[in-house]
Amino acid sequence: MISVIIPAHNEGSVIARTLKAMTEGAGPRELDVIVVCNGCTDDTAAVARRFGPPVRVIETKTASKPHALNLGDQAACGFPRIYSDADVVLTVDAIRTLARRLERGDVLVVAPQPNFDLTGCSWPVRACYDIRSYLPSSRQGIGGSGVYALSAAGRARFREFPAVTADDGYVRIQFLENERETLASAQSTVYPPRSIKHLIITKTRSHYGSYELARLFPEGWKHRGESNLRSLVGLAKNPQLWCKLGVYCFVTVIAKRRAQRRLRAGAVGWERDKTSRATA
Repeated sequence: MISVIIPAHNEGSVIARTLKAMTEGAGPRELDVIVVCNGCTDDTAAVARRFGPPVRVIETKTASKPHALNLGDQAACGFPRIYSDADVVLTVDAIRTLARRLERGDVLVVAPQPNFDLTGCSWPVRACYDIRSYLPSSRQGIGGSGVYALSAAGRARFREFPAVTADDGYVRIQFLENERETLASAQSTVYPPRSIKHLIITKTRSHYGSYELARLFPEGWKHRGESNLRSLVGLAKNPQLWCKLGVYCFVTVIAKRRAQRRLRAGAVGWERDKTSRATA
């Protein structure tokens, strides 16, 4: 049985979309989907419970994604084990593809290729995602798809999820490059922020998570993979990309500065992008 763990904090507007895609067409006892509602004040738990088996719901008053992941792990009984964001669409066929790849045993962690639904996004947001498609970070290892899957041997690589911002980044650095893989044959649908303002918010969180991991786990951080810098320099040689590249660099610089300030200040609160959830 494949276990799927979904941490969810006030995701009542999107959780039905996520669960419908995962469970539609699934065979009896094929999936064990655990929705961990952490610190929810909306109807996330009620919506998830309407699906019945194979969906189970756990509720905790603690609004913490790592805590939710650990609770889900304690309740899960199957492998491979898939961890998915609550606002990402992953079909049961994609789940099966991830599971089959892990069964071969030569890699320990896999992720689907993200398919970014840019419907309703402003031109600057579209420009940033266009530039992203040229970069090593869009093809290497895991991250960006909102989903990753671990074999039993892969999950044994670490104990509990630590209290860090980037759980996917933490998982990524537990493995060497040849132990992780992004599969072109499996896709997740990701809904980016619709405005440049909210893109900066999400990118600030992303960069904060990277800085945090580099500080807390310097040895593991060496396994993160190729930097984007060389590719960005190469893209600058193409005049047709200058406008898009300028927007991408602007967003990156602003987000990194905001993330560095937060890190120095020890700030823990996060702004939330609601623009991508309004379309569900």
